[in-house]
Amino acid sequence: MNKFDLIATTAFGLESVVANELKNMGYNDLQIQNGRVSFQAGADAIARCNLWLRSADRLLLKMGEFEARTFDELFERTKNLPWTSWLPATAEFPVEGKSIQSQLFSVSDCQAIVKKAIVEKMKTKYPCRWFKENGPRYKIQVGMLKNVATLTIDTSGAGLHKRGYRKLAGEAPLKETLAAALVYLSRWKADRPLIDPCCGSGTIPIEAALIGRNIAPGLNRGFASEKWPELPANIWHTAREEARDSILNHQALGIMGFDVDNTVLDLARYHAKMIGLNDILSFQRQDISDLRSKYHYGYLITNPPYGERLAEKPEVERLYRKMGIVMDNIPTWSFYILSSHQQFEKHFKRQADKKRKLYNGRIQCNYYQFYGPKPKNMSGPFASASSIQ
Repeated sequence: MNKFDLIATTAFGLESVVANELKNMGYNDLQIQNGRVSFQAGADAIARCNLWLRSADRLLLKMGEFEARTFDELFERTKNLPWTSWLPATAEFPVEGKSIQSQLFSVSDCQAIVKKAIVEKMKTKYPCRWFKENGPRYKIQVGMLKNVATLTIDTSGAGLHKRGYRKLAGEAPLKETLAAALVYLSRWKADRPLIDPCCGSGTIPIEAALIGRNIAPGLNRGFASEKWPELPANIWHTAREEARDSILNHQALGIMGFDVDNTVLDLARYHAKMIGLNDILSFQRQDISDLRSKYHYGYLITNPPYGERLAEKPEVERLYRKMGIVMDNIPTWSFYILSSHQQFEKHFKRQADKKRKLYNGRIQCNYYQFYGPKPKNMSGPFASASSIQ
């Protein structure tokens, strides 16, 4: 089987999470760099990774990498790459670009040169003077970093955060990919209860449920490379059948979302229904001050408001103080809280056991992790506190 160079792109700080996902899928010899994890795999990996990667942004097919300090070098070396092995005569191939610390700093010029080089290469195979570009889509990116050009084709199409269930969204929604990463980083297991007390439109509870039931996040959507004639159609059929067979339909889950805003709770219920999880997820209106649990060991994972606007800070800081009090109410639980507020710990009145720098969009945040005690004598689904001595 031919192997291809693939790149799973990701938000800064999540590279190790994506690498662990790939390792669990059986892919090794990974190269981890800022914002990406590179590896080699066969054609079936294009289908499997698009279906299964929860924390990656996109899966790219790497066409080539070379030094280019002049436009002539960029043109000639781009033209030498095997574009005709992938692009049919009808291919739609827009070119996007970026340039960082490179002599070729004009992104628009780099895009135009790459486009022209690919057209000239395609003319060597297809007897066309002009390509209509009315067929399958192959979005190409030229990335210039310190005078090294990396040429890729996007196999995903829409970003991998687009699972297909979030047709509507509240204000400042958390990306599904980051929500899944928060759950992974907490090391939550399906046999423990999980609460999001600031659940908004439900992304963290839904992503946790997809993980708990082992449901592939991309199962209900399509991908750009599904329409590529160069990839065998059976790889998608096989990957989807494997994904369906892997679902743990009978896995009990104790996942609850709370919020004080009925509008976003309606969105959460709608999204849960769209993904087919409305029968196992609970969304209720409740102030965080009233949070209690009958379960002795559990996980609180949340992305509360940050108070980015100055006028919002006092209200947000009161919320953080309430969250600290909640930890006294359920002291055996583990708390995982994402916030950009630089004085979060001061208002929460505890120092985190661990902090991890992450980015929510362009906002730099810390993922504050407060570990509860190791569970003892767990029995039955979620083991209620009344059964623990």
